[in-house]
Amino acid sequence: MENFKLLKIEDSLKNSLEKMKFTKPTPIQAMAIPVALEGKDILGTAQTGTGKTLAFSIPLINKLILDKNAFALVMCPTRELATQVMAAIKSIISDKINIKTALLIGGEAMQKQLRQLGNRSRIIVGTPGRINDHLKRKSLNLSATKYLVLDETDRMLDMGFTPQIELILKFVPKDHQTLLFSATLPQNIVRISERYLNKPQRISTGSTSVPIAKIKQETLQVFKENKYDQLVDQFIARKGSILVFVKTKRGADKMVKRLKEEGHSADAIHGDLRQSKRDRVITSFRKGLKRILIATDVAARGLDIPLIQHVINYDLPQVPEDYVHRIGRTARAGTEGSALTFLTPDDRSMWNEISKLIDPNFKPAPRGARGDSRSGKRGKAPYNKKRKFRDEKKSSYGRSSSSSRDGEKKSFGYKGKSSFGDKSKPSSYGRSSSSSRDGEKSFGYKGKSSSSSSRDGEKKSFGYKGKSSFRR
Repeated sequence: MENFKLLKIEDSLKNSLEKMKFTKPTPIQAMAIPVALEGKDILGTAQTGTGKTLAFSIPLINKLILDKNAFALVMCPTRELATQVMAAIKSIISDKINIKTALLIGGEAMQKQLRQLGNRSRIIVGTPGRINDHLKRKSLNLSATKYLVLDETDRMLDMGFTPQIELILKFVPKDHQTLLFSATLPQNIVRISERYLNKPQRISTGSTSVPIAKIKQETLQVFKENKYDQLVDQFIARKGSILVFVKTKRGADKMVKRLKEEGHSADAIHGDLRQSKRDRVITSFRKGLKRILIATDVAARGLDIPLIQHVINYDLPQVPEDYVHRIGRTARAGTEGSALTFLTPDDRSMWNEISKLIDPNFKPAPRGARGDSRSGKRGKAPYNKKRKFRDEKKSSYGRSSSSSRDGEKKSFGYKGKSSFGDKSKPSSYGRSSSSSRDGEKSFGYKGKSSSSSSRDGEKKSFGYKGKSSFRR
């Protein structure tokens, strides 16, 4: 299928797609839509940002146009993703199609949702928790559900929604079509598909663990106490919107408070925010009113903001697969983007796991003879609210766009290669695209880590053994 015009769908839906200027389908859409229109179950895997929302929405709407008594249920792991899926569905429901919808997510007034359900909404999009709430209240009737979508299923299972999903499926009649989409395909997903899907057709577009090719990936080797200053330097050196991932909600709030005090346009998004606040934060970032968004992993899946030019992993994720989903927030819909990951000596183990996920040939360094991870540490930079952030010429240990003039040796003691970009260029410790005038600085990893460039060949590397080339 090379064009949406070739689809065997109702004219009203075809006209709606033309008005939205949807002409050429993405690979997942070209593969999944014709199969779904035939009524077959689908087990689909695709990277984030590949257009799978439209891949299941077009057949869904077409089915409901043909069957006026049919209902559709779409389950998503997070409120943000559910809201975006609903927006995508509504965008292609024209007045002539006239199918009512209901968005069932936590953090929003129950009365509003009850009104939507009472208005015979035939497309239900929601999160498992709130859908279950309505089932318990008997305000939601799924007996006429003919089309079921489980979106980002691996994420739903990771978040502990398995019991809620299984409970919901008991209310769905056996005679229905199921489309299950997942960014990864672990064994628990396979078990669910065997249990609930009927001879599903397997659809996959590219690797589910290799990040999108148009994302330029870099690493920045830093000491923990210098991370914040490194981050600020990245804000100065980069243009455009920046999404920063941190480990905790408290850490996100503390960072935003400090950034605002220092004059940066920043906001935070995490699970403790009320839905109305989360919506305002995302809207202001999407419109460009805020340049920097500090997020926990709640935003790693489903957050579709075409504006994001850079993703920075300030803290590594708890689960290796989430690295792929984090950096997938940039380079959406065919655009280019960059992803920078901060690595401290303590990140060695998790980074090895992430590297193994991305590059099957990656071999971690042996755990023998680790050097003193404290060697070469410098004191924490003084906190200064009045610091002038536009002064890019200031030289600092381990900063972006800076130079080093001392020749001291620093060793962490790992051996190996870690190539995250141009393999021919050695990496400079604590710098991205930086230069060095003299001296050799070795952190004990024998090998290459080409996340940056060096003018005179100084070696600085955390050196995880094995090659991991992310520019594919």
